[in-house]
Amino acid sequence: MNQAACCEQKSPRKAPQAAIGQVLIEALPYIRKFEGKTFVIKYGGSAMKDECLKNTFAQNVTLLRKVGIKIVLVHGGGDAITKTAEKLGLASRFLHGKRVTDTEMISVIQMTLAGKVNQDIVQLISEHGGKAVGVTGLDADTIKAEPCQNASTLGLVGDVQQINTSYIDLLCRAGLIPVIAPIGFDESGNIYNINADDAASSIAIALKAEKLIYVSDVAGILVGERILKTICKEEAADFIEQGVISGGMIPKVLSAFKTLDAGVGKVHLIDGKATHSILLEIFTHEGVGTQFIAEQDNDQSLNS
Repeated sequence: MNQAACCEQKSPRKAPQAAIGQVLIEALPYIRKFEGKTFVIKYGGSAMKDECLKNTFAQNVTLLRKVGIKIVLVHGGGDAITKTAEKLGLASRFLHGKRVTDTEMISVIQMTLAGKVNQDIVQLISEHGGKAVGVTGLDADTIKAEPCQNASTLGLVGDVQQINTSYIDLLCRAGLIPVIAPIGFDESGNIYNINADDAASSIAIALKAEKLIYVSDVAGILVGERILKTICKEEAADFIEQGVISGGMIPKVLSAFKTLDAGVGKVHLIDGKATHSILLEIFTHEGVGTQFIAEQDNDQSLNS
């Protein structure tokens, strides 16, 4: 089965023309509002593995750029790094969810993230009519880093110290989509592996982005069987205290509000396994994931 047939098979039954027209009309005010604004998208999870999802993701970000929204992508690639390391006879070890990175592993990370993973994303966007350029944190001093707090055990894992926004802005003004591999450097010439979520947050803050969107393998913040469409800081604190938000979701939620506190307009958590989830979250009133906002405003439409 070819790729087009595969994607067509997974697509839902075509909606009536009137329904399609209504969706387009619903999107119009959002297109107007966000034209010229910057969205930082962290791309990871299943959306990077499934061929159909990879193609629809590339279509989505291309469409966003075509309607005048500046798009900056920050991508992961943990599975690809692990597979490459295995082929080279290197074992992958993790501590608190972070990859232990020695000098051999940082070479694998550079080769994999800055090489095949990054360029595959650039090529796919190009195939769908977009103009993307591959960037690492080493290019034009884009991501200056420092050793993380657990450097004694994690090795060459870094925290973001500074973002060179002028280079990213230059690429965006040229109509390009920067596709950034989260690798940083320090003044001593050390190269660091940086968590993609953290890199995306730092870049969004530095660019004063309108939105930071995490494309992941979770549908959003769940309360029972229900996905919270919107959550504010006060609500999140209550849910954490009650144990409704727990485990690995707690640092994601805290990071989202830290990003908001630093000046980013909104943070969104959406399911990359759902087809066209980015467009549905941004251009429809209801959205499909969870958006994080500083304060609840009952008069505010969901994704404005």
